[in-house]
Amino acid sequence: MLALRSFFYLLLKLPLKLLVRCNIIADSQSITEQPNKPIFYIVRHQSASDLLALQSACKKQNLPDPLGQVTINGKRFNRTLCLAKPTPLFSWRKASKTTAMAQGIALLNQHAHDEDLDAKLIPANLIWGRTPTKERKNLNIGTLIADQESPNWLRKLFIVLFLGRDTLVRFSEAFSFRNITDNHGSDEVAAHKFLRVARFHFHRQTIAAKGPRLMHRKQMFTALFANPSVKRMISDEAKSKKVSEAEIKKQALIIMNEIAGDYSVSWVRFGEIILHWLWKRLYSAINVSNAKVLRKLAQDGHEIIYVPCHRSHMDYLLLSYVILQEGLVMPRIAAGINLNFWPAGTVFRKGGAFFIRRSFGGNRLYSTIFREYLGLLFERGYAVKYYTEGGRSRTGRVLAPKTGMLAMTIQSLLRGIDRPLTLVPVYIGYEHVMEVGTYHKELSGSEKKSESMFGVLKAIKSLRNYGNGYVNFGEPMNINEFLNKQVPDWKDAIDPIDPQKPTWLTPTVNVLAGQVMENINKSAALNGVALTALILQASKNKALSKRELEKQLDFFLNLQRQAPFSEQLTIPEETGAELLTHVISLNKVTITEDSFGSLVSLSETANLEMRYYRNNILHTYVVPAMVCRLLDKHSKINQDELVTKVHKLTALLKEDLYLYQETKQVEQQTLQILNVLENMNIAKQSKAGFWSLTDDGELLSQVHAMAECIDESLQRLAIVTSLISRLAPISKRDLETKVVDIAKRLSVLNNINAPEFIDKRAQATLIATIREQGYIDMNDDGLLVTSESMAEIKATVINLVDIEVLQSIAR
Repeated sequence: MLALRSFFYLLLKLPLKLLVRCNIIADSQSITEQPNKPIFYIVRHQSASDLLALQSACKKQNLPDPLGQVTINGKRFNRTLCLAKPTPLFSWRKASKTTAMAQGIALLNQHAHDEDLDAKLIPANLIWGRTPTKERKNLNIGTLIADQESPNWLRKLFIVLFLGRDTLVRFSEAFSFRNITDNHGSDEVAAHKFLRVARFHFHRQTIAAKGPRLMHRKQMFTALFANPSVKRMISDEAKSKKVSEAEIKKQALIIMNEIAGDYSVSWVRFGEIILHWLWKRLYSAINVSNAKVLRKLAQDGHEIIYVPCHRSHMDYLLLSYVILQEGLVMPRIAAGINLNFWPAGTVFRKGGAFFIRRSFGGNRLYSTIFREYLGLLFERGYAVKYYTEGGRSRTGRVLAPKTGMLAMTIQSLLRGIDRPLTLVPVYIGYEHVMEVGTYHKELSGSEKKSESMFGVLKAIKSLRNYGNGYVNFGEPMNINEFLNKQVPDWKDAIDPIDPQKPTWLTPTVNVLAGQVMENINKSAALNGVALTALILQASKNKALSKRELEKQLDFFLNLQRQAPFSEQLTIPEETGAELLTHVISLNKVTITEDSFGSLVSLSETANLEMRYYRNNILHTYVVPAMVCRLLDKHSKINQDELVTKVHKLTALLKEDLYLYQETKQVEQQTLQILNVLENMNIAKQSKAGFWSLTDDGELLSQVHAMAECIDESLQRLAIVTSLISRLAPISKRDLETKVVDIAKRLSVLNNINAPEFIDKRAQATLIATIREQGYIDMNDDGLLVTSESMAEIKATVINLVDIEVLQSIAR
């Protein structure tokens, strides 16, 4: 019998090799089999195609052959446990049971009698295709194939033929038979329990990969028209405009057609193939971090809401592709209405996009329909993705969040959704953003061009090697838990019929939005281009010798490796020399040769472009730069004084740069940085507790470069503190205007070509933070005045800024 089965498998291997391509997802690192720790697998179906596909996947993961056997204490066991046999071809026959139960009991008994035995059981889920089940009115042949829980051999043949190239093999973390035996026993009840858990585990994974039941657009429109809020709004609009409800319903249908997506699995699969081909030609690598947390959230039944930063139009494609590759269903994506042009609009809709206007413009009917459409997506269990910044960042820094989508998300929760809503901040980084040139033109006053098919073709024509891409998934933010802390009685506002807008909604959403942006920044990805930009922008004349730049890169890298900005930060493993070689290959810098060696510099155009990449990671070096600046400007400084000043200065930049660190984290990181500098022989502490720098010129140049990274931020602080001290009392508007005027002068005098340096909104944010920190008060006339603590912080800032800058401000 075994020989016959082996021959059958041998015959199937060649056609399956041609028809099946597996995307392998491993939730943990590959484990090694040991004599007392044999490895077993558990799968959903006892199917030859499943087992052979699993065999191929195991070989790639360096795992034991699932078709083999394991000998334990003289007894032989099949390595793979199968939960269900195929459904019989004819309905009057019943499917026989597998040996999973008997083998499970036998293995548990072996552990009960052998205390040294600890077999591992790896759940391996084979998912053929990503077609979700559909509402019954929309069944088709693809749905019928996908719906079958344990298909018969004929149906399985069609599955392999049509879906084999889109197969997902997911290896979960291994279960320990020893743990099951010790905690649950070794009898039939324990075996039943772990098999039941395995079935539920596979069910959750399959839903996470395929998504919930798919609603057709017309079904969604029917559900929206039946929604009490939409019905009431249609009635109110008809009365206020004195027209019939039928007329308003026509307008509502037009709005629904404008908003709603038209998700198609076949289009998504086709797009995935195209993107797979495209990324290989555009990017050297796409680096993904912390994706495991997504799979756990999906499997635990969370409603996932992706909230990425927005750098480029590439974000839509790259993040969606990564999510699919990580074994999860494509989210429904909120896209700007500007992308709804032919033919891209249709393609994006088929890929899961739904469209949102830049402004609702007081259109109550539109806002009601959009809010209820978003609520319907959450209610049906679809993952959603939206960009809280509202648009692409033109400067490389994260933008102030638009809170509308977050507010509607919380309002959906107030409808009584019975599953947790969880935000997943996503940091997206690039070594080349194709729109950077356009961004600088727009910031210089050029009119923003509307998206069009011509623009797409022009962009495709200019495609080249873009280096590396980075997608870092941040720390999940459970909205339910957030509300429990912020508004303990928030559940009192739950109303399944009427949309609620309690008094606490707006301030709570503002806090949540700020934390989202902080968590995005917390998950930053350092890369060669951004680090090179940061260092060259901090150097005089934007140029360094190649040897010195390599040393600076190593210094910046080692500081983060030993005193990291956050646990989520990803740091390159390469050396400074290797990173610089990569940056040079991307033509980001200019190399000139002289008798002393190679010089690395930035051309005028490259200088503008590299500021963008510098701004991507500037926030990660705020604390190290502050420490180095204080050490550089003081011959010696007491440790407590240094820590206090770093904390106070960082707090002033917290909202401007969306820094996550509170007082405790700043103190810990400051002490870590001092310890690292001491180990590098750059700084030393006296017995009296005073810190000072080394006399080594080469090491001092590294400290000076780090200190210069924060120079522009300190200049902006100096402008505000100096002007308010000199001109108070002054109105908020007048202060903002004068601060911008001085910033413009400094930008010319010091050749600072940075839109964010002179941006009025950025200056307003800085002034507001200084006021929140208690350095600015408001008098009875509503004018801004300095508080008693202003003199101290002003003195600290002025001591860290060059005299030429202070003279320019004073004039």
